[in-house]
Amino acid sequence: MDIYSSIALIGAMFLLAASPGPGLFAVVSRALASGFSHASVMVLGLILGDLIYLLLAIYGLSAVAQVLGEFFVVIKYIGGIYLIYLGYKIWSTKVKEQNIKAINEISRKENFFSGLFITLGNPKVIVFYLGFLPAFMNLSNLTNLDVLIAVIIVASTLTIVILSYVYLADKSRKLFKDKSSIEKLNKASGIVMMSAGGLLILKN
Repeated sequence: MDIYSSIALIGAMFLLAASPGPGLFAVVSRALASGFSHASVMVLGLILGDLIYLLLAIYGLSAVAQVLGEFFVVIKYIGGIYLIYLGYKIWSTKVKEQNIKAINEISRKENFFSGLFITLGNPKVIVFYLGFLPAFMNLSNLTNLDVLIAVIIVASTLTIVILSYVYLADKSRKLFKDKSSIEKLNKASGIVMMSAGGLLILKN
């Protein structure tokens, strides 16, 4: 990869990460409900899903991905239902203290796998890596160094952009101090996450 291809890929990844979608809605909702730490684990799952598709595209497995099209549909529904489930747990959480406290009912492992399922089942991500990626990279003529550079670009760009959203959501969350406000925030966050799950299921 030359410098121009790298810059083009960074720009494309920035747009992919910053555009509204189930993944972004889910991590912002998670940050609002439970803070930066919990949401950042979900971000790790999102990024792992992106790297899986990146490597699939690089190593010429797009044909395999097409054959497994029905499998991706199943993953999409699993991810959507899982998001709705997590959203309901956030929505139904009872606030017992007057200070903001992370929702412990949802483990970091659940956050991680929900992020992974969101990416694996998101048609936008599938189309980008298996369709548009060749416009930025010559997939038939990549060295191991090129692959490493691409992985670093994808992982770092997604991390910076998505964690910026998470950070801002976490800061907004800290403005809510009383029990009533926290309960309303949990309701809103749960609705957003359930909506993200529904969007993932309905998206073609």
